[in-house]
Amino acid sequence: MFMMEKQDVELIKKIFRGDEQSLEFLIKRYLKPVYNFIYQYVGNVADTEDIAQETFVRVWRHLKKFDLDKNFKTWLFSIAKNAAIDWLRKKRPIPLSAWESEDEDRAAAEIFVDPAPLPDEIFDRQHLTQSIQAALAQLSADYRAVVFLHYQEGLTFREIAEILGEPLDTVKSRERRALLALRKILIQSQ
Repeated sequence: MFMMEKQDVELIKKIFRGDEQSLEFLIKRYLKPVYNFIYQYVGNVADTEDIAQETFVRVWRHLKKFDLDKNFKTWLFSIAKNAAIDWLRKKRPIPLSAWESEDEDRAAAEIFVDPAPLPDEIFDRQHLTQSIQAALAQLSADYRAVVFLHYQEGLTFREIAEILGEPLDTVKSRERRALLALRKILIQSQ
């Protein structure tokens, strides 16, 4: 088990014993990654906030069912994915144009832009971020989710497969196809 996984298990054990601060710490640890992951599905801030809140309510309600031998982060992202899908089923389909919002610019900048670029790199990085955002917006939600979980969250393909409830080969194929599609889109946009 990795260090963070061990820390998660210890926090969960403390939560089982009634330590509310451990629950608060666990939520703070994963709030931003879960928020960013959900945003990849729904593409707007208001829905993302609601779904993130619903995700952590579900985690709290079902934490006693969590198998301490499993990876908490994988379990958490599975709940987030299911909450996002449930939310989308209740709402109308979101057009790709909704992906390109002002709030998305800020979220993508946090993902792709170095927080302290040199002055002469600022324009180039902003242009690259915009190009990547536009290219990502053209991908399906399934492709965006795999790219986000693998490259932003550092999850393995096996963990992603578990989160998404898809076969491992499907996840690998989506990642490969997403990267090829991104490359093609970025080359065409030059």
